[in-house]
Amino acid sequence: MDYLLKGAAVVDPSENRNGRADILIRRGLIAEVGEDIVLAPGDAVPVLDVSGLHAVPGLIDIHVHFRDPGFTHKETLETGAAAAVAGGFTGVVCMPNTDPVLDEPEVLEDLLSRGAALGCRIYAMGAVTLGQRGREVCPLGELKAAGAVGITDDGKSVAQAGVMFEALKKARVHGLTVSSHCEEPSLMFDRSINAGDTAAHLGLQGVPALAEELMIQRDLLLAEAAGARLHIQHISTARGVEMVRQAKARGVKVTAEAAPHHFCLTEEAVIFCGTSAKMSPPLRTEKDREAVCRGLADGTIDAIATDHAPHTADEKGTDLAAGANGIVGLETALGLGLKYLVKPGYLSFSGLVNRMSTAPAVLLGLPGGSLRQGQPADVTLIDLDREWTVDAASFRSRGRNTPFEGELLKGRAVMTLVGGELRSCADPEQGAPPVDRWWDRTAGV
Repeated sequence: MDYLLKGAAVVDPSENRNGRADILIRRGLIAEVGEDIVLAPGDAVPVLDVSGLHAVPGLIDIHVHFRDPGFTHKETLETGAAAAVAGGFTGVVCMPNTDPVLDEPEVLEDLLSRGAALGCRIYAMGAVTLGQRGREVCPLGELKAAGAVGITDDGKSVAQAGVMFEALKKARVHGLTVSSHCEEPSLMFDRSINAGDTAAHLGLQGVPALAEELMIQRDLLLAEAAGARLHIQHISTARGVEMVRQAKARGVKVTAEAAPHHFCLTEEAVIFCGTSAKMSPPLRTEKDREAVCRGLADGTIDAIATDHAPHTADEKGTDLAAGANGIVGLETALGLGLKYLVKPGYLSFSGLVNRMSTAPAVLLGLPGGSLRQGQPADVTLIDLDREWTVDAASFRSRGRNTPFEGELLKGRAVMTLVGGELRSCADPEQGAPPVDRWWDRTAGV
């Protein structure tokens, strides 16, 4: 549909725009952004009065696990897409650790074909190695032709340096970014928690920060030698952030992402939340959390990505050492960013939008991330005054595994448009779906 969104506070980092404006959408594209847009007589474009809301380029998450194919008891493309638009995301990038692994063009094409029919833009990364076994590099040219926006063996590192180096060199030829899950396998131990005081208190060995940092440094050096684009996933340690900062300064083609749990929580959360606070890499110390926040503030860390990882209650269990790694994040990320990054002053609201929309789009060359004329009409409308309490039972995702249950947040996406289509709409006070609240009846709609 065509729409005229009237009276929003428009925040678009790509255009350095931050002020009241109207947004005219025609045929799924941004037709105009400006003050007091007036429709021609007889122009029957529906008008939505969105004064009091902030309009931003649709949020983009470059790291999600929709578990489809192979693990649809945890999540499906349909439930993942519903969770995404409910959280204000108009595009997501799925990881390849499915069953079968996204290591062949036919599997990737099937996923993207099914995702095209949903209310969220579904992208995917191909695997770095066949079966994610770390031995043989995938046919990268074929994966790119099938629609891969990058490659990764996320869930594990490519352990052999020679294989990773080969992948980086081939990825450079094909214009692909290699995203790296940085954990040295020989230092993973029980993979339950950060190695430190809390682990010792619980009688666990945990995973040292060194496991992540060794792999970050190795992959930085390999990428530098190969002249390839490297992306560090879910960075979690202070020294890792500094390594990326120094690598950027010397010209390495590296970008990085941080997950909300790593800028919100520390290792002590497992004492109160148990396996709901277990992920890989694990939660670290307060020094590490602070370093991640500062890395986001100064641009060392380019993007916020949720690492949305749904599991069933049985898979999570109660045993910290045996429970599955990962939490869901699509429906809480915006609120957490506002609370833990904007409110303390690490980022402005525009800076948060940049890390959650504009920068992710640029990083992987995806459509969106901008409200510039001619861009896809992917728009997220946010009520910054909306207070709400995290309630996992109300999630659109099949996953309920969150350490933020019961947390009070302020600021929430209340309307999400993808290609000009209204894909998610909730009353800002009641959380119900009616759109009528925003229709401007005086416009003859």
